[in-house]
Amino acid sequence: MVAPVVPQQPEVAGAEAATAPRGGLRARLGPVGLVLAGGISVQFGGAVAVSVMPRSGALGIVTLRLAFAALVLLAVCRPKLRGYARADWGTVVAFGVAMAGMNGLFYQSVARIPMGPAVTLEVLGPLALSVVASRRAVNLVWAGLALCGVFLLGGGGGLSGLDPAGVAYALGAGAMWAAYIVFSARTGRRFPQADGLALAMVVAAVLFLPLGLVESGARLVEPGTLALGAVVAVLSSVLPYTLELLALRRLPSHTFAVLMSLEPAIASIAGFLVLSQALTAAEALAISLVIAASMGAVRTQVGRGRGRADAKAVRTREG
Repeated sequence: MVAPVVPQQPEVAGAEAATAPRGGLRARLGPVGLVLAGGISVQFGGAVAVSVMPRSGALGIVTLRLAFAALVLLAVCRPKLRGYARADWGTVVAFGVAMAGMNGLFYQSVARIPMGPAVTLEVLGPLALSVVASRRAVNLVWAGLALCGVFLLGGGGGLSGLDPAGVAYALGAGAMWAAYIVFSARTGRRFPQADGLALAMVVAAVLFLPLGLVESGARLVEPGTLALGAVVAVLSSVLPYTLELLALRRLPSHTFAVLMSLEPAIASIAGFLVLSQALTAAEALAISLVIAASMGAVRTQVGRGRGRADAKAVRTREG
């Protein structure tokens, strides 16, 4: 599972990273290490979740993950419930719905296809959002590169080499991830600190609770299943969110986005080590193409933003 982009204060984080003193190689690599550690945590947490599915079911493990993560975030953040308008609550509910859909669809996908291809297909959602938001012709190159990767992912025959339902679930998770990014930004502007994230996690957990109970019933409260669900919640939600929040204090948001593009590769490694899901040469090349396309789209969007900032600075000086 790709770690959701942390919604809180990306602009502030970028500014702090730009103005922070340069303390040598260790200081510069520290935030990068935190992001990579978060990515490793979330992907290996996903691999553990796949191994738990025979015991709890796909919907059951999502329910446990969201429930435990919500409890931890509520205890840490202690969000205030008063002082918000109806529009604020509508935004955080939409954020929670996107989070629930993203997680639910993704776990349905990895129950049917290997983790590497699943995460690669899921990344297409944010990639498409980046291409559309940028509106630059060069992004058609990145889109074409990603489509080449998707073509190779199915062994050169489109996606016919993968389970169709798993592919559909992964693409749906990607669409929900794009929605998550949009509503996470809106929630971050309306709620302080990580309050919006905690409240949205509660919404997602409440939405999934009936689904998990219907699918798994009493199996959800078995001690072994609860323990594994807590492990998945810590690895896939609590730990990566914490590491990413720490990293964003010293790391520009565009660098963070580029590092997140490496998630399909990390997922492939986790799938191989934990679940013995080996990749063919064509699948490895396909994943590499999608990663390159994602990085290229991010860098293009960053270049466009810098160009606007430079133009604004020139106009300010001329004025």
